[in-house]
Amino acid sequence: MKTDTSPASTPRPTGADGAAPPRGAGRGAGVALMLGSGLSNQTGASVAALAFPVIGPAGVVAVRQWVAAVILGAVGRPRLRHFTAAQWRPVLGLALVFAGMNLSLYMAIDRIGLGLAVTLEFLGPLTVALAGSRRRIDLAAAGAAAGAVAVLMRPTPSTDYLGIGLALLAAACWACYILLNRTVGIRLPGLEGSAAAAIVSAVLYLPVGAWVLWHHPPTPTALGCALVAGVLSSAVPFLADLLALRRVPAHFFGVFMSVNPVFAALVGLVVLGQRLDVPAWLAIAVIVAANTAAVSTARRGTP
Repeated sequence: MKTDTSPASTPRPTGADGAAPPRGAGRGAGVALMLGSGLSNQTGASVAALAFPVIGPAGVVAVRQWVAAVILGAVGRPRLRHFTAAQWRPVLGLALVFAGMNLSLYMAIDRIGLGLAVTLEFLGPLTVALAGSRRRIDLAAAGAAAGAVAVLMRPTPSTDYLGIGLALLAAACWACYILLNRTVGIRLPGLEGSAAAAIVSAVLYLPVGAWVLWHHPPTPTALGCALVAGVLSSAVPFLADLLALRRVPAHFFGVFMSVNPVFAALVGLVVLGQRLDVPAWLAIAVIVAANTAAVSTARRGTP
């Protein structure tokens, strides 16, 4: 799951320092960083799920948002007093998206498992990539993804439609995140916009987190899992993605991001014991392939 506070959802066409990504050995290091980022992100989500029985998804998300705010605030150092109204509007929108995306995803993970939740969430960036396109390959990718979603939502005695709906809500939030992040990136320099949005989102979660933790006192283990999840799903991917974008082209970064649903399914199996049937694995493979096709064949210069 990419969630959210990392720059993976909006890869830049050049390295983070503005220079063209180097070739050769640097690309190998970039691949290693992307691999570590994806595994860290999904492992963090699985560790977060271990705390759900004690403090619930809302409590875990609150702790994670606070961790993300500390990390992004320290890195981005936003000058909040100098923001104009035109800059605050997309930042506030991004903060609301942060809050909704993480909560809906974690609630979906609690109900339908890590692999399916992250797979459905990836429909968000896929939709943004395909929006407005009339190319045959993009239309084919959209059709394939729609068929895969139909397979994942097929009626069975154990189908959790609320969990599926929450995962699709997370997908919609991720799509909004991509679009808002473009605006924030234009109106604010560096990482100030993302950092400010993370801080605002953390403030919004103060009453939520306080209420949850007061009524559901966390055990040391549960609190530790929530903190570890915040680091693994926020700090590590954020820094790894920044370093990776200095070493690999943006389109390659986007293609590699498409394998995250596979990572999520495998981590969910190993850490949480969440098993998927053969049709679900095939549907995940189709959605990954649709993401890969849409990103790898996109026109140069398209965000």
